[in-house]
Amino acid sequence: MKKFHFSILLVLGLLAGTQSFAQLAVDKGTKFINLGIGVGGYSSAGGVAFGAAADFGVAPNITVGGQVAYRSFNYGYLGYNDKINYLYFAARGSYHFNEILNLSTDKADLYAGIGLGYESVSYSNNLYGGSSFGSGIYVPIHLGGRYFFSEKIGGFAELGTGIAPLQLGITFKL
Repeated sequence: MKKFHFSILLVLGLLAGTQSFAQLAVDKGTKFINLGIGVGGYSSAGGVAFGAAADFGVAPNITVGGQVAYRSFNYGYLGYNDKINYLYFAARGSYHFNEILNLSTDKADLYAGIGLGYESVSYSNNLYGGSSFGSGIYVPIHLGGRYFFSEKIGGFAELGTGIAPLQLGITFKL
């Protein structure tokens, strides 16, 4: 729970030092690319996740896009060596709150959304071989923020139910 509170503070902190400029417009034709790492895990999921997402403006304050991520980790005990791989694909849509919140900066972007995804989970060990388990379709949600250090490059933080509860990384506005 402390990680969750820290994550919210991080997103708010990204916005705290903004200067007064025009609003960041998210409209038809706006394009964002996120590259990042996933921090934390659900249940026993270890390792660090790596992922990418693309969001494309289709209407004022609305983007649609996709996301892909991968996580792998090993653990061993009493001569066993187990490996778990997660591969995650999702289509997603987001609503950008800059206009509603009347953000007076062109450097920040707050958004939330929902998606439809597929997660493939495979397991192997040195004794029994491998198998797939827990794979299937799910509906991820996300809450995020971007802060642009320049006109085209910034950082992002995103809380959600995808491959990791917190994703951090670099974002590009094309």
